[in-house]
Amino acid sequence: MARSITNKPKDALTGTKSSQGEIAAFLKAAKAAGQTSTGTGRVVLALDATMSRQPTWDMACTIQADMFKSAADVGSLLMQLVYFRGIGECRASKWAEDGGSLAAMMSRIDCRGGHTQILKVLKHAAKEHARNRVNALIYIGDAMEENVDDLVQAAGELGLRGVPVFLFQEGHDARAEEAFREIARVTKGGWFRFDRNSASVLSRLLSAIAVYATGGLQALESRASREDRLLLAQMSGSGNKGERG
Repeated sequence: MARSITNKPKDALTGTKSSQGEIAAFLKAAKAAGQTSTGTGRVVLALDATMSRQPTWDMACTIQADMFKSAADVGSLLMQLVYFRGIGECRASKWAEDGGSLAAMMSRIDCRGGHTQILKVLKHAAKEHARNRVNALIYIGDAMEENVDDLVQAAGELGLRGVPVFLFQEGHDARAEEAFREIARVTKGGWFRFDRNSASVLSRLLSAIAVYATGGLQALESRASREDRLLLAQMSGSGNKGERG
């Protein structure tokens, strides 16, 4: 059962062009800072579960299993589902150790109309990190109906604590893109655009994040797939400058 965290009284998935020099410098700095993997990754997977999101929710139910499989090559993955929907409803699941248990949780949840509650998601991730390190926050959505400054401030707190936020935007809402890009920038995470026809690419990118969360930058660098390189470009900052989808 998910617990409430609500406060009470281009068309295909795209990234951006990267600079190999910037990526190399980023990796060198990360290694010099002693950023190593613990072998156990903790990822918060947050989804907009408002009414328009049902098809993407169903896609995510399937894709998350691939994340666990990819992470198994370098360590173990724990994943927590966070979602918002309806009037002020925002909930978090227990930490799941495998795709089957997380899929079972997701299958019991339906999408309902409502406004975005991204600020609650960011603050929740910060609270979880204070209890036990969170290696990455993933957010999947298509809109942003909140104060951008509030979101960036909350994201900045995550950035200071070393929690990258990876945002996957469906559609072309300009206001959402502006906010998502800035959240990615201040947390040294990444922003990507996708559509429902790019499930396989989305799956590989989410799996790359799971590998990073579990095995660190070294695991990403050693795999060196297209999605791994795209993720590294975003995290280094060179991927947040260029083309729009």
